[in-house]
Amino acid sequence: MIYLDAAATTPVRQEVLDLIIPLLTSDYGNPSSRHTMGEDAARALEYARGTAAAALAVREGDVVFTSGGTEANNLAIKGLALGSPRGRHLLRSAVEHPSVIEACDYLVRHHGFSLEVIPVDEYGRIRIGELERLLRDDTTLVSVMAVNNEVGTIQPVAAAAAAAHGVGALMHIDAVQAAGWLDIAELATHADALSISGHKLGGLKGAGLLMVRGRLALEPLIHGGGQERGRRSGTENVAGAVSTATALRLTAAARETALADGYGRHLIERILRGLNTDGRIRARLTGHPDQRVSGIVSFVFPETGGETVLLELERRGVVCSSGSACAAGSSDASAVLLAMGYDEDAAHTAVRLSFTRSVKESEIAAAARSVVESVRTIAGP
Repeated sequence: MIYLDAAATTPVRQEVLDLIIPLLTSDYGNPSSRHTMGEDAARALEYARGTAAAALAVREGDVVFTSGGTEANNLAIKGLALGSPRGRHLLRSAVEHPSVIEACDYLVRHHGFSLEVIPVDEYGRIRIGELERLLRDDTTLVSVMAVNNEVGTIQPVAAAAAAAHGVGALMHIDAVQAAGWLDIAELATHADALSISGHKLGGLKGAGLLMVRGRLALEPLIHGGGQERGRRSGTENVAGAVSTATALRLTAAARETALADGYGRHLIERILRGLNTDGRIRARLTGHPDQRVSGIVSFVFPETGGETVLLELERRGVVCSSGSACAAGSSDASAVLLAMGYDEDAAHTAVRLSFTRSVKESEIAAAARSVVESVRTIAGP
C-alpha cells in the first residue's frame, strides 16, 4: 500500500512515540498538581512550550496549546476579533479551511461583524490588489492560509500581512499545511496569530497550537481553570503538547535536507505525460505551477468521476483523496476549485495526492503509473 493522503493525516513519528509513551503510562500527572508527578508533568509541558517557541522563533508566552488546527483557527479568529475589536470588519480569502470560514460566519451572525471575501486567481492565489482595495480603517482581522490544503498553492502571506498591518489590522495565518514544507519561523514573523496541527507533522491527532502574540487581547473560547495563561482553560494535554512540539522541531530540521522537494514535480510530469499524450483523456493540474509545495499534487480529470478514480487507485494499492478530509462525505463540489473558476462537473473529478518527506522515489513512480492506468481504465476504449 502506498499512502498518499498526508494532507489528511500522517503517522506518528517514532521519536514522538518514544517521548510520549511514558507520559501516557507512568508520568501521567496533572501539571497543575502540587506533587512530584504533577511537577514532572509541568516540566514536560515547559519542554513542549520551549521547543515549539524555538521552532517558531517566538516567545514561550506566545504559544497556546490547543486540540488541533480547527480549534487554533477558531481561537485566533474569534479570540482576536472579540478581544480587541477596533472595528467589526473581517477579511478572509475565498479558499480558506472550513474552520476559518465558519468562525468568520459565527462572528457575522452573533456579534455584528461584516465580512468580505478576498478573491483568488485561477491558481488559487489571493489577488493582493483586491485585498488592498477591501481593507478599511476599521478592519479588525485578515485571515489567509499559507498553503492551500486542496491544491498546494502557496499564498503571498508576506504581502498580505504588510497590507493588513498598513491599516492597523491583525493578520492570522493558517499554517497547518505549510508547516511541513515552508520555513515556519519566517512565516511567523508576518503573523499576529498562526495555527499549527500536530497530526499533519507526525504528532498525535487532537493536538495542536496557536502562536498568538502575548501582547494582544485574546478572548478565550473555553473558560474555567485559567490554564495557558488564561487563554485556553482545561487540564493540559501534556502528551499532545509534547507530540506537537517535537514533531514541529523534527519537521523544521528535515526541511533543511530538501530530499523530497522534487518528488512532487516528478509526480506531476509523469501523470501529465502519461495522460495528455492520450487523445481521449485530459488531465489538468490544479493550483499554481510553481508557487506550490511539493507535497500536495491535485488534478481534475474531466472524463472521469473523482470518487471512481479513488476507488480504482485503492484497488491498485494507492490511497489518496479527492480534497479536504474535513469535507469527506459531502456531495458538494470543492468550494476551493469553484473559487478558482472550475465548473462543478470538473470540480467533482478532483484527485489529491499528498505525501511527507519520507516518501520514496519508487513510490512516487508507482503512484504515477497507477493514476495513469486508473484514469485510462475508467475512460474506456
